Amino acid sequence: MSKTDLAYKRILLKLSGESLAGTDGQGVSQRILEYFAHEIKKVYDLSVELAIVIGGGNFFRGLSNAAQDMNRVTADQMGMLATMINSLALMDILKRNGIKAQTFSAISMTKVADVFDHVKVSDCLKDGNIAILGGGTGNPFFTTDTAAVLRAIEINADVILKGTRVDGVYSADPEEVTNAIKYDSLSYMEVVEQKLKVMDITAITLAMDNKLPIIVFNFDKTDNLKKVVLGESIGTKVQE
Repeated sequence: MSKTDLAYKRILLKLSGESLAGTDGQGVSQRILEYFAHEIKKVYDLSVELAIVIGGGNFFRGLSNAAQDMNRVTADQMGMLATMINSLALMDILKRNGIKAQTFSAISMTKVADVFDHVKVSDCLKDGNIAILGGGTGNPFFTTDTAAVLRAIEINADVILKGTRVDGVYSADPEEVTNAIKYDSLSYMEVVEQKLKVMDITAITLAMDNKLPIIVFNFDKTDNLKKVVLGESIGTKVQE
């Protein structure tokens, strides 16, 4: 299969840190890591240029209950470090599965990862490596959703794919509301006006301003990532 058969040639995949914990609720599950690597390899083998942003909620989040009495800047910095732990774990499992991968950090830690630079990351992708982008935006008060959108714009990604545990965007939480309605497509403004939980409003506004489409899909379902890349109608697409 050639790149001309792909619906998207350069993508940014956003994954939650919580998903890495599996049923344990915290830490890193080796079983989940292996699943991640298995699904990611399917698109890697298609020669898709893939960057990944993963959260750190399985270790620490700046807005978590554990951080409620902390200085917000310090708490967010701890969250950034948590994303780096996950980024390194993901890089390791990818390499062990025969996938070339490199980690970049928004905060300087040169013995651990290269500092993020959009030119270096683009070169990394062109060379057939997966680029894992940790450390959030490098600044407090911004979520990893916003970091994902920012990085996608900086590297000229065709789309941002948000992998979740549900099969798209619903009018309400489908795990709590049995008659919640699933949307196949939405505009950015519909997401904002209806206060739908796609990404935080900063991320949505940034995507809207830069006409970056977002696809929310169930990453826990085998082959879904590959199907999205090949253009199948999976999940919910947010665009103009």
